[in-house]
Amino acid sequence: MAKFGTSNIRNVALLGHGGSGKTSFAEAALYISGGTDRLGKTADGNTVCDYDPEEIKRGFTISTSIAPAVWKDCKINFLDTPGYLDFVGEVKQSLRVAGAAVIFVDAKSGVEVGTELAWDAAEEAGVPRAFFINKYDDPEANFDRVFAQLKEKFGSSVCPVTVPVKSGKDIVLADLIEMKAFAFDGKGKASETAMTGELSSAAESHKEDFNDAIAMVSEEIMEKVLMEEEITREEAAAAMHDGIVSGTIVPVFCGSSVTLAGVSVLLDAIVDSFPKFTSKKTEKLSDGSDSAIDENGTPAIFVFKTVADPFVGKMSFFKVMNGSLKTNAVLKNIATDATEKMAHIYTIKGKIQTEVDELACGDIGMIAKLANTNTGDTLRESGDAAYAGIVYPDPYMTQAIIPDTAKDEGKISQSLARMVEEDRTLRYETDPETKQMVITGIGDMQLSVLSSRLKSRYGVSIKLEAPKIPYREKITKSVDIHARHKKQNGGSGQFGDVWIRFAPGEEEGLTFTVSVVGGVVPKNFNPAVEKGLLEAMQKGVAGFPMTHLAADLHDGSYHPVDSDEVSFKTAAKMAYKMCLEQAGPVLLEPVGDLDITVPEGLVGDIMGDLNKRRGSIMGMDPAQKKGYTVIHATAPKAELIDYPIALRAMTQGYGSFSFKVSDYAQVPGNIAQKITEDYKKQQEA
Repeated sequence: MAKFGTSNIRNVALLGHGGSGKTSFAEAALYISGGTDRLGKTADGNTVCDYDPEEIKRGFTISTSIAPAVWKDCKINFLDTPGYLDFVGEVKQSLRVAGAAVIFVDAKSGVEVGTELAWDAAEEAGVPRAFFINKYDDPEANFDRVFAQLKEKFGSSVCPVTVPVKSGKDIVLADLIEMKAFAFDGKGKASETAMTGELSSAAESHKEDFNDAIAMVSEEIMEKVLMEEEITREEAAAAMHDGIVSGTIVPVFCGSSVTLAGVSVLLDAIVDSFPKFTSKKTEKLSDGSDSAIDENGTPAIFVFKTVADPFVGKMSFFKVMNGSLKTNAVLKNIATDATEKMAHIYTIKGKIQTEVDELACGDIGMIAKLANTNTGDTLRESGDAAYAGIVYPDPYMTQAIIPDTAKDEGKISQSLARMVEEDRTLRYETDPETKQMVITGIGDMQLSVLSSRLKSRYGVSIKLEAPKIPYREKITKSVDIHARHKKQNGGSGQFGDVWIRFAPGEEEGLTFTVSVVGGVVPKNFNPAVEKGLLEAMQKGVAGFPMTHLAADLHDGSYHPVDSDEVSFKTAAKMAYKMCLEQAGPVLLEPVGDLDITVPEGLVGDIMGDLNKRRGSIMGMDPAQKKGYTVIHATAPKAELIDYPIALRAMTQGYGSFSFKVSDYAQVPGNIAQKITEDYKKQQEA
């Protein structure tokens, strides 16, 4: 039997702005619950969750880590997520398997962009939320100010549960449920203390907010509040549970992960009031329907994360979605139709793996070396229904990959494939037009981490630089070109003579026609002429492929002995070269549809920046999110290489955008001239 049953398991994602103390809280929860014998610190690089060399070097979380804390016979799987925007894919994965989310807020800084984005992500995932106002040991911490910000930003469902009063670093919390005061020792243990006048005043100022929130959950509680009758802890905990599950209550806790004050209070609330997996009764399937959760049914798991470990191999992190999972179970992957044997099942605490025989419904674990399983896959013992997958944001930060050596180039594809398998917000390809290897991600920090990990994990050294733009060329005038290739060196020679009428074409690529009459050019040479043109079109005046070219072979001549396919192919290339000199070729660049979502107050700044980027505003609409506007525009791809970074800077991280190339447009003369000159210099060099 599994060590922890479904009713005694909670899965809680830790979200919030970078630096708000998520990892420190996970460390504190492990320490006071006996999961570790020392309190690690992010600054010292010795925390359980931030164990990756890149995380230790940079001092912040990059990948979600699992920190299971056992509290009051309940297993709480904390999913410690990154706070930086580049690693949003990790947040999406964690919320897919979390039963609730705790959003951390700095008691000094208050609501930041990461706070709002965490709220939005949890709301989109349909996950109940709570707040923890952290770092209350800071001399400039202010609970009332931060709570007011939370209430203003996120609405009346925000409900205080504990209110702090402090003296130096000695934080005392007033519990609004029982109206009692608690102090904390150096190990986070709470002990009741006298309710001073200052504490009573602080508690009374927020008691009405608390009562109003829980009164909305049930008529019985509302009646007690109206009659000013005492509400027991059990009644309040039950009301909190129902309110959290339904989203009508978003509880607010506070404390300090450093001094451990308030940590046990949140752990108590998670055990008493946060939803267990079966609280919602059903789980979404990929077709949009609901599937009943049966903790005693046949086993089914959902893989929410993959780690490509160079030593252990592929590590698949999963949640048991139905039944219980036992060692040696054989499950079918619904996506690949392959069967996988669960030979070894592990629970994870940071990088520590502990093998277990069984995991109950709702628990989280890891299996190594599942060859045919990827992130987002469902594996079942019976049935063929797949669970709803993870929706990732589209990446737009593209960089070209330049291997340092030929040895690196040989290993790069396989290494990158593993990294992309691990981080589903990365896209890797060889651009078919520029022939460059390119990687696309959410932001520059993510790509920097990718570069470092390629070196440390796989010994592959690369440089990242701005990618080439896949420009094209097009002629603007119709011209009739005569080209003759004649070569005689004794014996049989070469002879090809063509008249080709070139014009701007309606179709992409080459539109080749033949209107020769009288057999002046034998039909068997027509394919050679077309092939010669297709080969020549790979480069125009500025070195870019020619497109939308119509070519009609309408006249010419041949020699019965010296004419062959090579001769006519060469003549066609000569004709194309003369065409470039006479037909007014221009440079074309990829342009696309750009939709930018920003706060209403920043619309003017964004439009001004778009004008500098040669963008054209096509219109605006209110966004789904209140207070935001969607700007519809078109813009050249060349001007948007750094846009993920620029937009984030202009909007402090609140803005987002989507871009899709939809057409090609003529490059302005001055810019085209510079591009052409650069190409000629490269050719000369």
